[in-house]
Amino acid sequence: MSIEKKAMQRIEKEFKDMTSKDSLYSIGRDSNNLFKWNAMIQGPEGTPYAGGMFSIDIKFPKNYPFTAPKFTFKTQIYHPNINSEGSICLNILKDKWSPPLTVEKVLLSMTSLLVDPNPDDPLVGEIGESKFELSILVN
Repeated sequence: MSIEKKAMQRIEKEFKDMTSKDSLYSIGRDSNNLFKWNAMIQGPEGTPYAGGMFSIDIKFPKNYPFTAPKFTFKTQIYHPNINSEGSICLNILKDKWSPPLTVEKVLLSMTSLLVDPNPDDPLVGEIGESKFELSILVN
């Protein structure tokens, strides 16, 4: 069986898993391309993002799950670890990716990132610096 066929099976299984249970996330996919999804996540309560809905495009590589999918925020967001193009600085999407990770686990990590930004490793330096200054003023 080809690597692409195995990727398609894994992607199909994850999609079914996320749509057949009570998931925190709303998932849709391109009817013409199983390798393209869209997710919607809610802004976590107790954060500046509470009440917001955020759209994220997900593109799977042909050798998924051996390579991480590409997640891109389509909804503009002011966050030190997400830039204006929607790129996300999250270690599990880079050097800490491993095949047991799933889309749902990555979305959970993104939700955690909204709750607890990492200003020490900002993708947008100015926001990281201002977050750090705000935390000093609050504490």
